Amino acid sequence: MGQQGRGRTAVAVSVIGVICAVTVVGATAGPAFASPAPDPASTPFPYSSSSAPPGSASPPGSADGGTTSSPDTALEAVRAKLDALYHDAAVATDAYNAAEEKADKQSAAIGVLDRRIEAARVRLADLKDRAGAAARAQYRGGGLPPEARLMLSEDPGQFLDGAGLARQGEHAADGLLTELARTRRELKRDAEDAEDRWQKLEQGRKQKAAAKKRVERQIAAAKQLASRLEKKEKERLAELERAAAHRAQTAWLGSGVLDEIRGRASERGRKAVAFATAQLGKPYVWGAEGPASYDCSGLTSQAWAAAGVPVPRTSQEQWRQLPHVDIRDMRPGDLIIYFDDASHVGIYVGDGLVLHAPRPGRTVTTAGAGTMPILGVVRPDAK
Repeated sequence: MGQQGRGRTAVAVSVIGVICAVTVVGATAGPAFASPAPDPASTPFPYSSSSAPPGSASPPGSADGGTTSSPDTALEAVRAKLDALYHDAAVATDAYNAAEEKADKQSAAIGVLDRRIEAARVRLADLKDRAGAAARAQYRGGGLPPEARLMLSEDPGQFLDGAGLARQGEHAADGLLTELARTRRELKRDAEDAEDRWQKLEQGRKQKAAAKKRVERQIAAAKQLASRLEKKEKERLAELERAAAHRAQTAWLGSGVLDEIRGRASERGRKAVAFATAQLGKPYVWGAEGPASYDCSGLTSQAWAAAGVPVPRTSQEQWRQLPHVDIRDMRPGDLIIYFDDASHVGIYVGDGLVLHAPRPGRTVTTAGAGTMPILGVVRPDAK
């Protein structure tokens, strides 16, 4: 056996060991990509590990006419497993971000209710004091009927003047009691609302903690899996990733979709793209929304916030709430939502490229917009 043959055998043995470890990691593997072209290192499109080209073909033959080599087949299985782990981590990250956003809103609402409750308590105490004063004044009047007080009065005119004032006082007392009852009702309602929101806040905190554990578990499993690869295997894996991304982008461009995209960025869209571009090279950190690091939806939400347009925090809510546009009407600044579960998002920058925060271990970068399966396109400034 020659030197090259011995090297390939060593790689195969090492990767087969990783494949055995893959079955222990515990996440469902996603679809494997097709095997690479002969020279994948020359491909111009960067890869996102969450990529999965639509309609992947079966592995092409090797240079000598046989099937794909065993090491590459094994590495494809490793890459599919890594994709699945990071995809699950992205889904859990969206759940974490959604729970965090809900918790922030609940906390803000509770703060408003607390201030209203305190103001109602102060007003209620004041009303009680005023009602008590009115009751004491009535008691000091002796409780005699008006006819008796008129007969006993030494100055009937003065009595009649006082009777008018007394009627005004009675009306004021009625109003006082009505306001007192209304304030009590408002205080009771706000207190019940605050209690309900506290319960929802606690529920959201539990959801957030559970999502955090899922994210950390999936990322740890992915790192453990990658750590079992030798240096040459990691390099070859990177080549396979670039080749898969290149094939997916080529297929997407080959559909002619880019020929029909003529949209120009709006003023706010240009600002969003400029902000996102300024973040190139910053690390992906799940749950982060800048300024030092981002996850995918943290980047897109902050980019549009910088353009003066607030958008939902998560990619799933961006897909659900923002206006959808046909991909052929896409323009720079629009958000491209990826995967059937809307678990990834990037901002379209033109020329068939998307800018995004890929996944843990990567940095904010550009990639071919077609290197991942596109769910659809949304436009934050469509209104």
